[in-house]
Amino acid sequence: MQPLAQQLADYSTRTNYQDLGKEIVHEIKRRLLDALGCVYGSFNERPAVLARRVASQLGKGGATIWGTNLKSTMDLATFANGTMIRFLDFNDTYLSKEPCHPSDNLSAILAAAEIHNASGKELVTAIAVAYEVICRLCDAASIRKRGWDHVTYGTISSTLGTAKIMRLSPHQTAQAIALAVTPNNALRQTRVGELSMWKGSAFANAARNGAFAAVLARAGFTGPSDVFEGTHGFWKQVSGDFSLRPLRAGRAPMILETHVKHFPAEYHAQSGIEAALKLRSSIKKPDDISEIRVETFDAAIEIIGGEKEKWHPKTRETADHSLPYCVTAALIDGTVGLEQFTERKIRNPRTQRLMQRVKVVRSAWHNKMYPRNLPTTLTIKMKAGKTLRCTIENPRGHARNPMTDREIANKFNDQAATCIPARESRKIRDYIWGLEKKTSVKGLFSLLFVR
Repeated sequence: MQPLAQQLADYSTRTNYQDLGKEIVHEIKRRLLDALGCVYGSFNERPAVLARRVASQLGKGGATIWGTNLKSTMDLATFANGTMIRFLDFNDTYLSKEPCHPSDNLSAILAAAEIHNASGKELVTAIAVAYEVICRLCDAASIRKRGWDHVTYGTISSTLGTAKIMRLSPHQTAQAIALAVTPNNALRQTRVGELSMWKGSAFANAARNGAFAAVLARAGFTGPSDVFEGTHGFWKQVSGDFSLRPLRAGRAPMILETHVKHFPAEYHAQSGIEAALKLRSSIKKPDDISEIRVETFDAAIEIIGGEKEKWHPKTRETADHSLPYCVTAALIDGTVGLEQFTERKIRNPRTQRLMQRVKVVRSAWHNKMYPRNLPTTLTIKMKAGKTLRCTIENPRGHARNPMTDREIANKFNDQAATCIPARESRKIRDYIWGLEKKTSVKGLFSLLFVR
């Protein structure tokens, strides 16, 4: 049997646009628009500003730092642009043994597409490959249970997407995977305790490493053999043994199993937020709540509902990864948007007091439903004795409760409005909806400029 790196390389190089089908192509355009909206939403946040500054200072090249007229090297632009996609925790998600954010791959793929003058069809195909591979890897094994961050898988998928744009051969692509996997395994400490700015940049760094590995392979560098199967390879050191379900060239259906976020918070909180908002209309004074019981599944508790810091968030990064905070914010404000994750809202004494009444508990039924569904049950007890209860199985934006094209466009518009006029937003939307017709995607990057 072929080594896994060669299997992945063969799948990538043999996949063509003509085989994808209209449904996959349309979904890719939806995800690209959604991710670019997140770029505008985070554009003025400190980590985004810092990442752009570093990219512009350290490198000069042919890849646009989005929103500016500055260019940097492919890998540094990937880092800056990837930080903007990811910072708000508002981009898409895939749930499996290991959750991930597949659109985090886009910063590397788009940087390569600009430098290598890719067509719209080539861009769509590379995105399809990256989505398919990262979702399959997340299906294969959980690495967070072994102390590694999910972005480790992103280094592999970003390498493949970038190599596809660069038109690397199967041999070169396999070497790029080896060059990416060997030195770039990220610690899960990124998402433990009080979270830092790095939470929003970890995948951007993984994508940067993937892009750099593809450049090295194109130049003729070779990587260690048997990078997955070897004595000290990925399976032994990081993931444990696993096998992927067969990858068929031209088939990339996994994007249809990924989810768009309706609220700017970690995906496992989406059902809890929606349940809280549904119950909010029946609560006159949230201060009269005596207890908030959140029944959910193990993954939600492990990631956003099990550590003491989740009841005492100090940073945006911790708050949007706190199930207690997200539910409490929904009950206090009756909405959960970008404002709810400002320092003023996070430190609101009223919110802090009510958050201490939240109890997060495991449920066998909820575990059985996950990850195909995302069930959360909220039970609220009022001081006067009344009890309210709501279960949400699949929140808006879930693959089994998808947002419409209009809702995707509106989400983009709302975030873009903080940076660019409506007419400029319209140009970007029109460009992306017609992406497959573009002989070169270079025109997209000037449209992103923030004046």
